[in-house]
Amino acid sequence: MNKCLKIIVHIKPQKRLIQAVIQQHARDLALEGLVQPIAVDRLKIIACGKKEQVDLFVDMLHRESAQEDIQDIEIEPFLKDKDYRGVFRVIE
Repeated sequence: MNKCLKIIVHIKPQKRLIQAVIQQHARDLALEGLVQPIAVDRLKIIACGKKEQVDLFVDMLHRESAQEDIQDIEIEPFLKDKDYRGVFRVIE
């Protein structure tokens, strides 16, 4: 069963490395979607894939939150509205 989530991550400003960490974990879990800054201190993540893999991705975000200065995580279901072509992208 497939699952898609929209995740808003509140980070400390100028923490650019978190995007690469998120992208690497998403690729390791064979997820598709994107990570995109929507403000100086917020990232939007769209993660789609098998339910178990998406759940593991969310668990990773919670584990990394202390190490990567993530202040808050908002998670909501998401209806996939475009084809990500099996790739997880970082949009600058």
